[in-house]
Amino acid sequence: MSTAPHTPAAGLSPATVVVSAGRPAREQGGHINPSVPLNSTYVSRGVVTQDELSYARGDNDAWHPFEEALGALEGGGEAGGGEAGGGAAAPATAILFSSGMAAIAAAFSLVPDGGTLVLPRHAYQAGMVLARQISERHGVTLRYVDIADTDAVVGALDGADLLLVESPTNPMLEVADLPAVLGAARAAGVRSVVDNTFATPLGQRPLEHGADVVLHSVTKYLAGHSDVVLGALVTRDAALAATLREHRTLHGAIAGPFETWLALRGLRTLALRFERAQASAAELARRLAEHPEVAEVRHPSLPGDPGHERAKAQMNGFGAIIGIRPRLRPGAGGAEAAGTGPAAVERADAVVDAVRLWLPATSLGGVESMLERRRRWGTEAHTVPEDLLRLSVGIEDVEDLWADLDAALRA
Repeated sequence: MSTAPHTPAAGLSPATVVVSAGRPAREQGGHINPSVPLNSTYVSRGVVTQDELSYARGDNDAWHPFEEALGALEGGGEAGGGEAGGGAAAPATAILFSSGMAAIAAAFSLVPDGGTLVLPRHAYQAGMVLARQISERHGVTLRYVDIADTDAVVGALDGADLLLVESPTNPMLEVADLPAVLGAARAAGVRSVVDNTFATPLGQRPLEHGADVVLHSVTKYLAGHSDVVLGALVTRDAALAATLREHRTLHGAIAGPFETWLALRGLRTLALRFERAQASAAELARRLAEHPEVAEVRHPSLPGDPGHERAKAQMNGFGAIIGIRPRLRPGAGGAEAAGTGPAAVERADAVVDAVRLWLPATSLGGVESMLERRRRWGTEAHTVPEDLLRLSVGIEDVEDLWADLDAALRA
């Protein structure tokens, strides 16, 4: 019996790839889904090569179906070139990690001791904490930029070793000009990593804009059910993929077979989940922008949002994360009106306490809708307003979500 995987036809829609990629070979009586191989080691004799399974920390057949599927999604089949320099695109290789943070750590390992890392002023807060630790322990210079300010990003690239991009950013939803900043990084000889967790490969494919590496917290939309913790990196550079795999092996940042299997099962419904969540988010953002109890709304679908035109040009949809700041009741002023005082914090926390359908939780990208006040985390950037609520829209009925949120804002 052949163990070769089934390879879907080229040119398929991403919505089809999420269903068809990573399947076993099509054989009479064969499985349609990958099994869950439970092995810590494999039968192995003679000189060990990189092309064979020998010990499960170095390579593991439990990972292969998911990595194949994610590589196909981010690689975009025959698509490629464009701003990256034209010509046929090399296949994309996905590397699965034990968590999103493990993937971030592997990406940051590309910065040498004493090197320079350019990163957004607003990005995933745990990754920013790790960057500061690397700076302190390894003499790495950190250059923070407004990722939506293309000139500032380009100006920060001189002498840098790595550019980290989030677009849209977490939690401020700023949108980078991906072709411009990634093209500038490539021209300057600076490696680039794009965190694509918010947009997913269905919303944008940064490799096609010239990114060297794409980063995912698989925990979020890809797995989609708030039941696993995994991360991934994707690249078209074979030598870079080998370096990242070696980091995974030597640091033991490996995924378990059950979590990997669950993530692949979740990936099968990504297109349906993300389509529903994006549509609901756009409708909720539209209504929130007109709500008397909301002072500010951030979602790239809104025509007045600072990132709207860029997102419209380079994304397929606008994502399912919304940022809102509740309006203070009459009587507050000064710093309170700017959303930085105790009354603003109390007002935002009251909204979180009042919801009954939305889940007060810190994650995102699951089938369930969640919200939280981001500055409750002491490590969140101080430029994030204290009263900012981040909403992750799930797949529930949009009218039920609206009724619950509207009631909480008015309570």
